[in-house]
Amino acid sequence: MKEPMAIERAAVIGAGVMGAAIAAHLANAGIPTLLLDLKPDALTDEEAAAGLTLDDPRVALRNVKRGFDGALKAKPAALYNLRASQLITLGNLDDDLEQLEHVDWVIEAVIENLEIKQDLLARISPYLGLRTILTTNTSGLSIADLSEAIPAGVRPRFFATHFFNPPRYLELLEFVAAPETDPALIEAVAEFAESRLGKGVVVAKDTPNFIANRLGVFSLMHAMHTMLSSGLTVADVDALTGPAIGRAKSATFRTADVVGLDTLVYVAQGMADRLEEDPQRDTLYPPAVVDQLVEAGRLGQKSGAGFYKKEGRSISMVDPSTLEYVERNSPSFPCLAQAASEPDLASRIRGLFHADDAGGRFLRSNLAATIAYAAQCVPEISDRLPSIDDAMRWGFGWELGPFELFDAIGSEAVLAALDELEIATPPLLAKLAEKKQPAYKSIGHETVCFDPVAGKHDLVPTNPRRLSLAGRTIVEQLDDARLVDLGENVLALQFTSKRNTITPAWIDSASRAVDRAERDFRGLVLGSDANDFCVGANLQLVLDAVKAGQFDTVDSIVQDFQALTQRFRGARRPVVIAPRGLVLGGGAELVLAGGRVRSAAECYIGLVEVGAGLIPAGGGCTALLRRLDESVPDVAADLFPYVRRIFETVGMARVATSAAEARELGYLRPGDGISLNRHHVLADARDTVLAMELEGYTPERPRTDIRVLGRDAFATISSALDNMLEGRMVTEYDSVVGRRLAWVLCGGELSAPSKVSEEYLLTLERTAFVELCRDERTQARMAHILETGKPLRN
Repeated sequence: MKEPMAIERAAVIGAGVMGAAIAAHLANAGIPTLLLDLKPDALTDEEAAAGLTLDDPRVALRNVKRGFDGALKAKPAALYNLRASQLITLGNLDDDLEQLEHVDWVIEAVIENLEIKQDLLARISPYLGLRTILTTNTSGLSIADLSEAIPAGVRPRFFATHFFNPPRYLELLEFVAAPETDPALIEAVAEFAESRLGKGVVVAKDTPNFIANRLGVFSLMHAMHTMLSSGLTVADVDALTGPAIGRAKSATFRTADVVGLDTLVYVAQGMADRLEEDPQRDTLYPPAVVDQLVEAGRLGQKSGAGFYKKEGRSISMVDPSTLEYVERNSPSFPCLAQAASEPDLASRIRGLFHADDAGGRFLRSNLAATIAYAAQCVPEISDRLPSIDDAMRWGFGWELGPFELFDAIGSEAVLAALDELEIATPPLLAKLAEKKQPAYKSIGHETVCFDPVAGKHDLVPTNPRRLSLAGRTIVEQLDDARLVDLGENVLALQFTSKRNTITPAWIDSASRAVDRAERDFRGLVLGSDANDFCVGANLQLVLDAVKAGQFDTVDSIVQDFQALTQRFRGARRPVVIAPRGLVLGGGAELVLAGGRVRSAAECYIGLVEVGAGLIPAGGGCTALLRRLDESVPDVAADLFPYVRRIFETVGMARVATSAAEARELGYLRPGDGISLNRHHVLADARDTVLAMELEGYTPERPRTDIRVLGRDAFATISSALDNMLEGRMVTEYDSVVGRRLAWVLCGGELSAPSKVSEEYLLTLERTAFVELCRDERTQARMAHILETGKPLRN
């Protein structure tokens, strides 16, 4: 693949929620961005009283600053860290349009109104540089209509870029060409967006609501209509349409509440109005209950009530027949109970689809109708089935797109369900059934997909940086792990334990992986295809050993884990850690142990052991102290503020909200790499191994001269804990755990500042960990986490 095009500066026009969030994500990617909005045409009473004029920056930038401030306060955070906000410059449309000449990409992101967008595009076009790219962020307006407002010389550089909200977190970015758009430009910007912005780009046709919203809204509306006709409740449908079928926890009605019922009505009704020839047009219109809720001001999460209503800790649901809120029922479908024991998603969906209870009948109707609608929309919305599946996975969080669902369920079962539902079988599905062919087939390491235009299966093109462990050659199957050939003679160590937890068996397998890499490969990458890299140790195994009084066993497990993390650093071949998603507890200690790290930007690293009444004991405390010693070479420097910061980070179980923040907290080093696209992490980690080899890799040696501060620093931290306990900021047992942590970080019983070895610090970690395990309050915390998933404050 060619190198992505260079976009050095960007501008976003419109500082509403979406425009400000797009600007924030461009800043996340290190791109200086100009954010513009309307200049106020009148003073507020406060501004007039202060004697300000319309040209005063406090007035002229009032609108754009409101949007910018909203992005700074957004939850979840729109920015990786506050430092990224410094790349955003604020301006207005009256005074700052001349600056557009100097940017490479201008994104218009104002209200979803054709005339307003056309007027704005016509207004800004004369200010663009000769090569400036101009795109519109729209969820479904006609791009051909929008392009009519643009001068002929700009039209080849104009197309739609539909970001999904929030732009930082949702992977999908739909591109839609205007009639005169240069196809080469679409390809170049797509490569840039994938590499620099972390996006999954899908090229859609210029049809109402493009791909993802067209199919997503249909599936949502069909679920609502089917609920009303089948007598199910809101809670029933959400139980059926969430994780059980590979969808988000918000499922159907919680998703509607989050989006906003007024927004949902606007999108669905507008789409249905424009799709006059669509055979499923009636299904696209929201059912009457949605309109009634909107009329009553119950707009969902933003108004406090929609399909659900939250009062304190109590959540009730609406009864569609009365619009009254009632207690949520606990869905008890036999099909869901049976599916819970099936880990394979395709098998689980197949079982649910064939189930003969009310839940099975609902899902058979909804899934079959959704698959049929997607097939009906080919080639109207896209000629490529993978583009449609990608759009639904990246935009709506479906683990399987509609044609992947078709293959998982099987053509015979889908067509039988359509016949039962009296839905006409689309020609595409009929052709696949006639050929007795799935939509997708695997041939060796490659995938082919049915091409509806050519009428045959064709190779699905792949980006070599989108590297997955699935389907690659397995070198060796181990306990709770497997070794996979990543290519270029680099070995990958993959978790296979539940939730990628660290177990004694996994520790042994990881040690064997280092042996194999040292003997037969150029290096080792520790990575995963899972959304979460590693959530730490298998706490149940630890608690079972503690309950049985097997403290020597606990000590041995911790010692083995410490030996592994030390071995990662000292391996004769490079060991690169490739985390993404949640990286907690022992998982964070693995990151701290890597010779180098290649992290996904969306990586949430934290040493959270204190929540279980424990401290990090797999080398985490030692690694942070070693890095501190290396980063402050001045022997006369006061180390206490830095040690206190480590204590606060670990003692408060702070979890980084991004890889960028993980650098600030010390979990990542300045030289560790960050990939904005999570699908690139494994390929980038493999390349890091090769780069380390090329640079002349030498293993790290254990340090014997790490500075620790001794008894006085411990006393100072202990005094602070006493004050926090007196002020009820911590519990009594929090202070006990905190003292054990401080004891390790300050060097144990040493009476004065000293230099100690890594082995000395590892022994302190292990001693404190086992001592805390003996305390019944720690055991209660561990049990509570295992039962509820939440820490206990005892």
